[in-house]
Amino acid sequence: MLNITERNKILAEKILSLKEEKDALILAHNYQAEEVQLIADYVGDSFGLSQQAAKAKEQVIVFCGVHFMAESAYILAPDKTVLLPDKNAGCPLADTITEVSLQAAKEKYPGAAVVCYVNSSASVKAISDVCCTSSNAMQVINGIDAQQILFVPDKNLAHWVQQHTTKEIIPWEGACVTHQRVYPEHIKKVRELYPAAPIAVHPECEPEIVAMADFVGSTTAIINFAKTCPEKEVIIGTEMGVITKLQHEVSHKNFYLLSQGLICPNMKKTNLQNICAALESLEPKITVPEPIRAKAYLALEKMLSYK
Repeated sequence: MLNITERNKILAEKILSLKEEKDALILAHNYQAEEVQLIADYVGDSFGLSQQAAKAKEQVIVFCGVHFMAESAYILAPDKTVLLPDKNAGCPLADTITEVSLQAAKEKYPGAAVVCYVNSSASVKAISDVCCTSSNAMQVINGIDAQQILFVPDKNLAHWVQQHTTKEIIPWEGACVTHQRVYPEHIKKVRELYPAAPIAVHPECEPEIVAMADFVGSTTAIINFAKTCPEKEVIIGTEMGVITKLQHEVSHKNFYLLSQGLICPNMKKTNLQNICAALESLEPKITVPEPIRAKAYLALEKMLSYK
């Protein structure tokens, strides 16, 4: 029987061959497992990868992430075949809001502009005024011509943004279950173990955690902070896949996970086996109906106008 290392090597070689045969590009989110990050052509955050899909010369995009991310890639690149290796890789945060529930909230707050975090479905994006990422949320909020903002679907990101604007933020009651698994005792413990190490957390964490951290930012911002800060040890307060990326790119530093709960089970559904199967069958395909895609595209495009 082959061991895991031998099996993965064989699968990786087969994937590389299939990638050439099918004219495919493999994109992996920062939260993916190491084996997936290593086989990918690009590793990054969700919207950045979608932009990469749009400008790629390849006609097949294998998006190693979760459903809303593959949707975003299709929204920006409808002429390409977008594959999600595991069709059940969803996002509990995105699932907290639907087109119907958002429409009801819009009727409740008719004067509010809807700012939609990209961690949401295409149908929710389609009835939002503009999208945002955790990197540019503050620029979008401060740039949009409205004083009242209905911010969906992450309440913790909404709270963080509220600390940096005078506008009224109406938060949706959604949250990332992975980032919710960080508690004050975790911060207290790592400060005792690594007193000189700065703690960098994602704004999807609870406000109490954000207030206790040394640095708060998006996944990409956390990675950049960890790379450039002078300290040789850094505590990472976002999904564990970020440490995998950092360990490969910054070998002279040590990175520690803030909480053992920072593992996204949906991100870990992607593996070499289902990437290989997706390339062989060109399934599961992710598409968005054109009327929804066109409206969601406008919300994503508008986001880019805020600098």
